[in-house]
Amino acid sequence: MRSENRREVSRRQFLRRGSATALIAMAGVRPAYGANDKIVVAAIGTSRDERGADGRGTHLARCLAGCPNTEVAYVCDVDKRNVEKAIESVSQVQKQPPQGVTDLRRILDDPAVDAICIATPDHWHAPAAILACQAGKHVYVEKPCSHNAREAELLVAAARKYDRRVQHGTQRRTWPVTVEAVQKLRSGAIGKLYQARCWYFSSRPSIGRGQATPIPDWLDWPLWQGPAPDRPYRDNIVHYHWHWFWHWGTAELGNNGVHTIDVCRWGLGVDFPKKVTCAGGRYRYEDDQETPDTTFCTMDFGDKTITWEARSCWGRTALDPQYDCAFYGDQGILTIAGGSYAIYDLKDKQIGQGSSSGGDVTHLQNFLDAIRGSAPLNAEIEEGYKSVLLCHLGNISYRLGRTVRLDPATRRIAGDKKAAGLWAREYRPGWEPQV
Repeated sequence: MRSENRREVSRRQFLRRGSATALIAMAGVRPAYGANDKIVVAAIGTSRDERGADGRGTHLARCLAGCPNTEVAYVCDVDKRNVEKAIESVSQVQKQPPQGVTDLRRILDDPAVDAICIATPDHWHAPAAILACQAGKHVYVEKPCSHNAREAELLVAAARKYDRRVQHGTQRRTWPVTVEAVQKLRSGAIGKLYQARCWYFSSRPSIGRGQATPIPDWLDWPLWQGPAPDRPYRDNIVHYHWHWFWHWGTAELGNNGVHTIDVCRWGLGVDFPKKVTCAGGRYRYEDDQETPDTTFCTMDFGDKTITWEARSCWGRTALDPQYDCAFYGDQGILTIAGGSYAIYDLKDKQIGQGSSSGGDVTHLQNFLDAIRGSAPLNAEIEEGYKSVLLCHLGNISYRLGRTVRLDPATRRIAGDKKAAGLWAREYRPGWEPQV
């Protein structure tokens, strides 16, 4: 497989070569899962973080391995070093070590695999999830669920066509404290809602100026790029800085903004905006980063609005809001900060509060419960699509330097050809996602 991986392999070749076993997988899909049935999972994308610790995919794999009646059968990454480390990490949680592969086709072709957990770079999220649905697998896909708006629509369509459970990685939907806070909002705790605000602060360093260098022998660069048109390898892209290039990433809006924007949209009870305005820039460093490090985004729903503010290269200070989200009603304010919330009246007197633990395990368990048919998905992919769409519209507005207007009825950009041109992306020939 290694010499073959070094060639560009199109999506059609991908599907054609796996068609026989994919059909077997589809034929073998279990129509129902009992409470005690073991669910076999594969984790795709296990890159280490910048400190050398377990990356997101390995963390999720360890969490899944610790869930009752669940086995992580595969870990997959195009970096063979990360595969080895992920096997070691997951083996600390479950007795049977997972198999390590660099090519996700091996997983899609295995009828024993029930579900796929996707923690790849953003440009792979929707294409991999769609392929998994087509292969009869349920899907847990990290945020954002797509690189662009069109992919998110296609992923929802794939979940419906193949009747797969697809959970979005906006785990606050499962955190008890957030659920309770939203229930308070819905019960009128602060009256009629009209605004929500959210923030993100970090102290990211410069990504520098990348240099063209030979592709490392541990990396399958063609497969890392997958559906994205080919770009030369540079030394400041893999494994994290791809976030800040439009070709592969979705900026801080898609990377972290989606979490709190999703909570704000959920709490306000809104779906599709009428217009989105996003401004900012790359101010802190002079380097290769294309996406902004300072962002101000407003999403107008007509009778309600959401604003998101971010600084990627200057962390939260004592002068900044010490909470993640704030909801404003005509009778008070509700704030959410991590695992707690507080309610204030119009005179700033605290009149309510709540707290509980959060984390990923409960969100993953909800995914497993939904596969077994014992619970609905808390972050079903259509809800993920709606929140991710806000991020995509914000990025389009930023890139064009103007407000983007959406027709909520058609869910399409209204009267702006250039903006509509950023709704989808160009793909490597033969890799266009299809449902």
